[in-house]
Amino acid sequence: MSNPLFKLYTRIDTWLWSHDARDVGRLRRTVKLSLRTLVVLIRQFLEGELNLRAMSLVYTTLLSIVPLLAVSFSVLKGFGVHNQLEPVLLNFLAPLGPDGVEVADNIIRFVENVEVGVLGSLGFAFLIYAVVSLTQKIEAAFNFVWQVDRLRGLTERFSNYLSVILVGPLLMFTAVGISAAIVNADLVQQLIDVEAIGFLFVTAGKLLPTLLVIAAFTFLYVFIPNTRVKFVPALLGGVVAGLLWEGSGWVFAQTIATSSKYSAIYSGFAIMILLLIWLYLNWLILLMGSQVAFYVQHPQYVTREPVRLHLSNRLQERLTLQLMFLIADSYLKRGDLWTLDGLVQYLRLPMQPVHQVLRVMLDAGFISETSAEPPAYVPRRDIHSMTVAELLRVVRSAGENRLLTMNRLPQQVQIDQTMGGLEKAIESGLGNQTLHDLVEQSPENDKS
Repeated sequence: MSNPLFKLYTRIDTWLWSHDARDVGRLRRTVKLSLRTLVVLIRQFLEGELNLRAMSLVYTTLLSIVPLLAVSFSVLKGFGVHNQLEPVLLNFLAPLGPDGVEVADNIIRFVENVEVGVLGSLGFAFLIYAVVSLTQKIEAAFNFVWQVDRLRGLTERFSNYLSVILVGPLLMFTAVGISAAIVNADLVQQLIDVEAIGFLFVTAGKLLPTLLVIAAFTFLYVFIPNTRVKFVPALLGGVVAGLLWEGSGWVFAQTIATSSKYSAIYSGFAIMILLLIWLYLNWLILLMGSQVAFYVQHPQYVTREPVRLHLSNRLQERLTLQLMFLIADSYLKRGDLWTLDGLVQYLRLPMQPVHQVLRVMLDAGFISETSAEPPAYVPRRDIHSMTVAELLRVVRSAGENRLLTMNRLPQQVQIDQTMGGLEKAIESGLGNQTLHDLVEQSPENDKS
């Protein structure tokens, strides 16, 4: 306990977590929140879940990179800008050094050999499936960061994914082309000749690649997660991820890619090992940036101990009744139907536990989803016959299966009598009260 390092750690820990950051000035609050977020990010990294997600995405990327580039190549070829694909790929693989050029050449050669027009309908379907599966894995990883356990609907998934896959490359190269056209304009060239303005243009030209990376990351953070992400948190996450990406590329090129140890150990496989490491770092940085955006948007998760989203029995029962009440009330009074996002915002709870209870009600046949995107919830059964006791009984037994059930426990007369008495107390206390009774007895519900 007399260790000076321990005392220093205790003082720092006390200063960082003991007081509410809102009680201090703006500068100190910003510093505290930034340091707290950094500590939480390090803890998240050490827990290993983001690492596993990044590794999974590396494997999926290797399987999908050629189909993805083949689809983008076909779109860009129709507009005559397909030759710009290789410089972008070379820029991405630049930290690999000379090996990056070889990898890029091989990938482009594979892409050029993929004749989309002669694949046939079945071959083209498999090509699109490989591309969509990569995007789906990315969404699943981002949803994990944002505490969302629900993927987009199948129709919405295909329409959104394909719009990004098909239109995204075209918009990216259009933006690059417009910026190049502006730079080559006569007026701009005359302005560049002015020393001060020329310096600004040169500086902007050096910063443009980083700004494009930040813009791309920000777009992904807003679009990919199946939840509403605000622009400012997404932008901050994009800035952090973009700077990390640029910095890690420089470090990777100066240390790992130029090291001869990999060639000595792995021989001809060294280039593949370096590619895997670089892909892993890129996915990890992308996920860490998304984690930054999550913590900026939800600072209540920046705590000394990890926040576990496990519902207590009491909260699960309360949440079940409240969700069923809201859904039945809006349906009965013909108001706006509740969606998952609407319920989350109204209840001011994370999406994961709300969706967990809704899944229990869906599986039990109490509610149904509409075919709209996003789906809304309506009662599946007559609310006059849906008793409150039945709802509580279903949610209390949620998660039981043939391996985890009351019947598998050894018989114990005293315990069985106590549990039976508890069930009878609930039944007698609630009587035949139905969901319709709850709605009719309540004042007009306000969604605001």
